[in-house]
Amino acid sequence: MLNGKSILVTGGTGSFGKKFIETIFRDYPGVKRVVVYSRDELKQYEMAQMFPDNKYPQLRFFIGDVRNAERLKRACENIDVIIHAAALKHVPIAEYNPIECINTNINGAENVVNAALDCGVQTVVALSTDKACAPINLYGATKLCSDKLFIAANNIKGNRNLKFSVVRYGNVLGSRGSVVPFFLNKRKDGILPVTHESMTRFNITLEEGVDMVMYAIKNAWGGELFVPKIPSYKINEVVKAVAPNCKVEVIGIRPGEKLHEEMISETDAMSTYDCGKYYVIAPSVNLWDMDKWIKTFNAKKVPEGFKYNSETNTEWVDADDLRTLIKTYVDPSFTY
Repeated sequence: MLNGKSILVTGGTGSFGKKFIETIFRDYPGVKRVVVYSRDELKQYEMAQMFPDNKYPQLRFFIGDVRNAERLKRACENIDVIIHAAALKHVPIAEYNPIECINTNINGAENVVNAALDCGVQTVVALSTDKACAPINLYGATKLCSDKLFIAANNIKGNRNLKFSVVRYGNVLGSRGSVVPFFLNKRKDGILPVTHESMTRFNITLEEGVDMVMYAIKNAWGGELFVPKIPSYKINEVVKAVAPNCKVEVIGIRPGEKLHEEMISETDAMSTYDCGKYYVIAPSVNLWDMDKWIKTFNAKKVPEGFKYNSETNTEWVDADDLRTLIKTYVDPSFTY
C-alpha cells in the first residue's frame, strides 16, 4: 500500500507521528520517502536519534509550520500521502490563547488542503478528536471546522486523483499531556488532582490510532469521517490503576472541559453507518454511489437516536485492564 510512496506527516514529532513512522518502516520497507514536517528543531533532533540516517535513509526532517502556506507547499512537492497530525490540542491553553489555536487548527488545515490540491497529492487523512463532536470548547470547535474543511475539499478537487478523509478518536493512552503520564508523574507527591470523580473518557492506544489511519489510507473513497469502536474508562479507575494508595484531590472541571465525551451525536447519526470495526459518518454532499459504497463495506445504517458517548458506551476498561495496557503500551517497568 505504501511501498514506493512518498509520505508527509505534519506534526510528525508528536506521539502519533513517531508511532506512525515506526509502523511504516516496519510494515512498508519499500517506502520511497517519509517527511516529518514540524516546527520544533529540538524534537526533530531527538527523533533523528531514534531513526538514524544509515538505517532509515528515506526519512527527511523539514522545519516548518502549517500556518506557513508557502513553506508547507514546498514540503509537499512530490508527496503522495499527507497525514495531518499537527494541532494545538490542550483545552485550557486554547481557551486562553484562542487566535493561536484558530491559526493552527483552522488556517493550518486550509493550508494543508491547498497544498494537497496544488502538489498532486493522492491521499490526505486528517486526525480529529472526540472534542470536535458537539464542541463546547474552542479546541473542539476548531477541530470541527478543520474536519469540515477536509471533508468539503472533496467537492473542489475536480478531476484530481485525490481523496480527503478524517479519523476521529478519543484520548490516546500515554500520549504527551494525557492523564496516565500525568498521574504517573504526580503519584510521587502522594496526591492525585482529579477534576471530577464521575468523569469518563474514551480510550485508544497509539497502535490502534495508527491502524485506523492505515485503514483510512487504504479504504477511504473521500469524504468519510471514521470513528473507532473503543472502550471507555472512568477517571477513578485510572486512579486505582496508577496509584491506589494516593489521596485524591478534586479540583473542579477546567475551562472548556466536558464531564463525558462524545464521538457521534444524535444529529451525526442521521448519516452514520456501522462498518464493523469502525463507524463511518458519510459526507452530507453525495460524493459517490451510496448503494455501491454500502455493498462494498457491508455498511449498516445506525438506528435513529443513536449516539456514541463515553458515559453510555457498552464497552469499558477497569483498573486491572488499565494496568495491563499501561505496562504493555506506556511503561514496561510500571508497578503500582
